Amino acid sequence: MLFQVGGQGSRPTFFEMAAAEQLPRSLRAALTYSIGVLALRTPFLHKLLDYEHESFSLLMLVLEAHSLRTTDASFSESLYGLRRRPANIKLNDNDSSSSSSQLRRRQKLLSLLFLVVLPYLKSKLHSIYNKEREARIQATIWGDENESYTFNARASVTTLITKRFQKIVGLCYPLLHAGTEGFQFAYQLLYLLDATGYYSLALHALGIHVCRATGQELMDASSRISKIRSRERERLRGPQWIKTLQGALLSCTYTVLDYAQTGLIAAVFFFKMMEWWYQSAEERMSAPTVYPPPPPPPPPKVAKEGVQLPSDRTICPLCLQKRVNPSVMTVSGFVFCYACIFKFLTQVRVLDTLTVMLKGNNINIMSVSLLS
Repeated sequence: MLFQVGGQGSRPTFFEMAAAEQLPRSLRAALTYSIGVLALRTPFLHKLLDYEHESFSLLMLVLEAHSLRTTDASFSESLYGLRRRPANIKLNDNDSSSSSSQLRRRQKLLSLLFLVVLPYLKSKLHSIYNKEREARIQATIWGDENESYTFNARASVTTLITKRFQKIVGLCYPLLHAGTEGFQFAYQLLYLLDATGYYSLALHALGIHVCRATGQELMDASSRISKIRSRERERLRGPQWIKTLQGALLSCTYTVLDYAQTGLIAAVFFFKMMEWWYQSAEERMSAPTVYPPPPPPPPPKVAKEGVQLPSDRTICPLCLQKRVNPSVMTVSGFVFCYACIFKFLTQVRVLDTLTVMLKGNNINIMSVSLLS
């Protein structure tokens, strides 16, 4: 079975839609991690981490509203050259820039609802579910302790309602999550098989198709934005210096919003690159220096009255014959015949170097161990 993976036509491929859908999640994870690292030196940023869901949702609300207003696309869709179009509008290539293909105000507001508000509510429910699950696991391990609250009647009712709501979320959220994920998988599979033009249930409910933006549509959107901003500047009232100040503030706001998409992603990428750079430098500085192994020591010199070692390691240095019943001296590590080394130590060198203790028929030689 063949799937559409090329770039022909106005219909985006499955991979373009999947990348556009995954971008906000990846951006949120990167921003949360970056703020967490910066909060180690700036304690004020801990407040943003305490209200992580609200902070990111507010940021995405500004970005999504600006993107829908200027390009008729979401924040991530505009980065991939996509736009949203009403499903009941079918245009040819020569009239694709018609104003009838633009989203209505109601569709833009509902798009904000599905892009920002519903994901925020789902993230809050997911957080409550995780806390409730941890509480149930802890109660299972340590037992359910009956806590006595010393609040007034109103506070106790509020606490009771909160706990009851958390229990309801803990029971219902898995079903809700499974249902949304199931619908999402079904729509994505149908979109991949080219059985539907809607990538998600939200787009189907809104009656919106996502398509590729043509060059003419991008030019029309740019001219439309310029006209809107010119009208906003003409509405400024007051003395000349106030109008100048307001115009400068509007220009700064427009510049920040225009470059917020690429600038935000570039800032996160630059932060991660700098962190990797300094982390690699610290690892190189803290890593122990690995020196090459030293060369093997030279063989020991033979004493004047010593015994020369043969070149063949299987020959006994004393009798110069193949070893019989080999025994090793743990002091030096050399191996001899048991009879040769025993005779050598007891008759030749024992009085000068060793102490011999005779106990019946057993001979214990101090400082030397004979292993057979």
